[in-house]
Amino acid sequence: MTSTRPIRALLRGLEVLHVLNQRNGATVSEVATAIELPRTTTYRILETLCNAGYAYRAASDERYRLTIMVRGLSDGFDDEAWVTQIARPYMYELCTELVWPIAIATLSGSTMLVRQTTDHRSPLAVEKRGPGFRVAILTSASGLCYLAHCPPEQQEALLDLLMRPKRGEEQQTSRKKTAELLADTRKRGYSVWRRPRRISDELSFSVPILAKDRLLASLTIRFSSTAVPEADAIQRFIPKMKAVAQRIGNDFLTQNEHQALAIAADAPGTAGSGI
Repeated sequence: MTSTRPIRALLRGLEVLHVLNQRNGATVSEVATAIELPRTTTYRILETLCNAGYAYRAASDERYRLTIMVRGLSDGFDDEAWVTQIARPYMYELCTELVWPIAIATLSGSTMLVRQTTDHRSPLAVEKRGPGFRVAILTSASGLCYLAHCPPEQQEALLDLLMRPKRGEEQQTSRKKTAELLADTRKRGYSVWRRPRRISDELSFSVPILAKDRLLASLTIRFSSTAVPEADAIQRFIPKMKAVAQRIGNDFLTQNEHQALAIAADAPGTAGSGI
């Protein structure tokens, strides 16, 4: 077999990520020294990471730091497990009660990735969607819900990435409107998105799934606006969705605590280890 020559720029980018991950912020010079690269090359790599949403440069001290988006590089492994083991039974139960399709989506890069749905169980799911379906963040209930409830630094990084094409006054106006929408969404605790369709608009509600301060995912329901008026849907669906989201978050914390205790019990030098 012929060997493939590694892409040096990618390797350097990974080295920069490693340096930033080890430190609470670093200047261009500090990163350049750590990985033995010219300052100009290091600067370009750092700015590329900022443009991609994985890092940001603090105006207060000009140091580069990682954003929470970096966690998304590994979250996919955890998401698949906890959604299947913890969330899916609750989703099926909620779908049985409300009938309309339910989905859970997590952040994946600059989109929301549907991890699990009940479309195959819902007789009211007109368009069948399954795991792996992606939706845009700014034009979906799950995306707006996630964006409204994620940490401020992650929200800023995502908005910089998603709204980059616009420039000048148009960008400022659009950014302000989006910020107002997200603030309103966070205040009421759920997002709403209306998708125009030929016969009946599709409405989506989404609530956050939180484990204490950690945002895990968005829990979403889709329904016909003709079959269920929005005001009625808010009263019927939102309380039940919030209750299910809270139960999922609590079970997630419990499972993590049990895993931590099991790891501690197996660690050398702990009680019961025989040492």
